[in-house]
Amino acid sequence: MNLLLLHPHQHLHGNLWRLDERQCRHVRDILGLAEGDTCRAGILGGGMGTARIESIKNNEITIYLEVDTHCEPPPPLSLLLALPRPKMLKRILIDATSLGIKRIVLINSWKVDKSYWQTPNLKAGLLREKMLLGLEQARDTTLPELILAPRFKPFVEDDLDSWAGPGRRILAHPGDHPAMPVDLTEPVTLAIGPEGGWTDYEVAMLQRKGFACHSFGVRILRVETALPALVGRLMRLP
Repeated sequence: MNLLLLHPHQHLHGNLWRLDERQCRHVRDILGLAEGDTCRAGILGGGMGTARIESIKNNEITIYLEVDTHCEPPPPLSLLLALPRPKMLKRILIDATSLGIKRIVLINSWKVDKSYWQTPNLKAGLLREKMLLGLEQARDTTLPELILAPRFKPFVEDDLDSWAGPGRRILAHPGDHPAMPVDLTEPVTLAIGPEGGWTDYEVAMLQRKGFACHSFGVRILRVETALPALVGRLMRLP
């Protein structure tokens, strides 16, 4: 937790905020702070600043926060991601959020097991929880927009253009394709398939929507490895 991320219900009055139980444990047991000490805090959907520990009474901690800065602009990158295995979904959402990706679609693919869409990990509260962890990790306060698209064809045909908007569209796909571009500054939508790769039918549909296939080398990577590697190559992170 590199940032105490404060939610509206924690606001007391003025610049005073009450920490929740998890934040209290972090301040007390991990950071070892006492009254008068400072750390970084931010307001969900707002700015950040230096928080001063105002009082510690029993298991309740109150801080004084004066916002003095805002988050760096996120990279202009949208992510179209085939739904990963449930065990990896949590980790991937944390990583995607910490990398600054603000627009994510989890989409179906023929090689995505149907059971993945039935997992409790897709409950809105659990998805939000993982993205909040990503914000705390990266010292960010703005949650990504997350869309679930359990039907590939209807989303690609009816919704993809309006969601992706203008900008470059890149399909990460093994094969004899141009190398993945480097350090782009323009808006980009990146499509990453399941571990078995997109099918030929899915590739053709995405290409008709303006996606160009690019190769990231001959190694076949797990999604959780490919995502940060691709983002680091495509975008210069702030």
